[in-house]
Amino acid sequence: MPAPIYLSPEDHARISAAVGEAEMHSSGEIVTVLADRSDGYTDVALAWSVVAAFLALGALVLAPGFYMGLYEHLLADWGHEWTPRMIIGLAAGVAAIKFGAMLALQLWQPLKFWLVPGPVKTMRVHAHALRAFRIGAEQRTTGRTGILIYLSMREHRAEIVADRAIAAKVDPEVWGEVMTALLAPVREGRVADGMVVAVGKVGAILARHFPRDDDDINELPDRLIEV
Repeated sequence: MPAPIYLSPEDHARISAAVGEAEMHSSGEIVTVLADRSDGYTDVALAWSVVAAFLALGALVLAPGFYMGLYEHLLADWGHEWTPRMIIGLAAGVAAIKFGAMLALQLWQPLKFWLVPGPVKTMRVHAHALRAFRIGAEQRTTGRTGILIYLSMREHRAEIVADRAIAAKVDPEVWGEVMTALLAPVREGRVADGMVVAVGKVGAILARHFPRDDDDINELPDRLIEV
């Protein structure tokens, strides 16, 4: 299934222009990344399917007559004795059906992401943001002044990851204000506006701590990266 289109070409141009403007006043380098999702959560989907299978087995233990009667009704197979092999086969069949049904239900992406626990989403988004930072910004600037603004749409989460020189000078609480400014427009569906505002605020912070040198060059691309 193709990923949704969150930004138009005009939105991309606005964000790139905002990055270029912010970097005009600082030696910092801002990298922006927009992800449709940060993980496939296949393990979580399988875990929910296993839970559904075990619940079905529990229901079979509590109400065996219901399942046995249903089996006989569907197969018109009545008037026989239930052997241990048949009971085990029934249990395995019920568990397999429930497992497959739950897995199939989670092919509907809104349900799948709704079932992912919040802490798991937060952990996976953070891990993916760190990978993106290491690939796209970490130690790729002369003064270690790269910073990543990462937005993951399906998880409704964002991350700001700064290189060593920035992290040494800027308190982590400062990025909380940037996150608030980023997410407020995003919640209203104005993704580009949120990114532009966040870039501007990050640029102002960098300008205070890392003013632009006369010989400063643009070391990283200004364009938004979509993954």
